[in-house]
Amino acid sequence: MSETIMSDEFPDRLSVDPNSPYYNADILARDVGIRFKGVEKTNVEEYCISEGWVRVTAGNAKDRHGNPLTIKVHGPVEPYFRDKK
Repeated sequence: MSETIMSDEFPDRLSVDPNSPYYNADILARDVGIRFKGVEKTNVEEYCISEGWVRVTAGNAKDRHGNPLTIKVHGPVEPYFRDKK
């Protein structure tokens, strides 16, 4: 029996949008949390660790396709798994 063991490594870039090439359902299923500049953020749509930015939703605003508008903000990004004790 082979058992798949997920590592605790995060991809450099991850998105919650299923249409994005950086979407990874397996990692998102583990309940990923993001600390940005030392503060936990709950409205992160995408992040990049190496470039040091996150895309956060801009309130309730939507684009012409009905997707939330996002703003790219630069700073230190620290992803973590909330399911780890």
